[in-house]
Amino acid sequence: MGTFKAWVVDKTEAGQSLRYGDFDEAGLMDGDVTVRVTHSTVNYKDGLAMTGRSPVVRRFPMIPGIDFSGIVETSEHPDYTPGDAVVLTGWGVGESHLGAYAERARVKGDWLVPLPEGLDAAQAMAIGTAGYTAMLCLMALDHHGVTPAQGPALVTGASGGVGSVAVALLAQAGWHVVASTGRAAEADYLRSLGAAEIIDRADLSKPGKPLAKERWAAAIDAVGSVTLANVLASTKADGAVAACGLAQGMDLPTSVAPFILRGVSLLGINSVTTPQAKRRAAWARLARDLDLAKLAAMTTTVPLDQVDRLAAAILDGQVRGRTVVTVG
Repeated sequence: MGTFKAWVVDKTEAGQSLRYGDFDEAGLMDGDVTVRVTHSTVNYKDGLAMTGRSPVVRRFPMIPGIDFSGIVETSEHPDYTPGDAVVLTGWGVGESHLGAYAERARVKGDWLVPLPEGLDAAQAMAIGTAGYTAMLCLMALDHHGVTPAQGPALVTGASGGVGSVAVALLAQAGWHVVASTGRAAEADYLRSLGAAEIIDRADLSKPGKPLAKERWAAAIDAVGSVTLANVLASTKADGAVAACGLAQGMDLPTSVAPFILRGVSLLGINSVTTPQAKRRAAWARLARDLDLAKLAAMTTTVPLDQVDRLAAAILDGQVRGRTVVTVG
């Protein structure tokens, strides 16, 4: 046993505090696999955990960070041996189980997936939870049967992590992609990822009608609240919307009109406890279908000891694309 560097969230009378320093390996939680973390990333939920703006942290002290890639150091799980390259997303890591912003992590082997063939550890975290969630959305739309022949696909929060990967994936799959963003300066960036049209998020962020003009056949929404209600109101007959986020809010002020008058389907996306088979299928499709040049273009890198400066920025919509955290 020894110590390693980690970010730690502690409970205080005022709420919570955040510190970076040595963490005793004896303080790691139960698990049958210990991983040397090499890379993590910055997701919206990580920003919430580090700033305390929303009570996503379920125990204290907590090491934040909801996903990582790394190398197995010790294992009592039959599927993994020392030296294996692995990826983890979800399962409450960084919320109720000590997380990824550390040089070591101890987790259940059933939570891991092998590093997909065709991706290195840094690329896997450039994808991270956000990109993996975007792929789950695309798979849900595919399973529903909606196709590019039916019309455009909308992506809300398009310049964020989920949105950036969603734009690239939908464009690669042949969709005419409409990207909604509140940052006009990101138009060229979004077009470089494959967006065919850019619309202002203000068009969708204010209360609208229960039914509006039909504009898109499919959508991937990471915003929720009024925006999702307006997305549904403008979805074409028999279209589908995959909902995976709540950047605007957890509420959904809509009516039954899109569902019973146009047959629109709302597809909920749970990326946290996705079953292994679907999880591995999503990662295999990401390794096969995502343009790695576009992935590189949307990715920046920070070292572990500087990740705190991005926590508030991602919540305020100031982080574009994906951010990889290099560990160790």
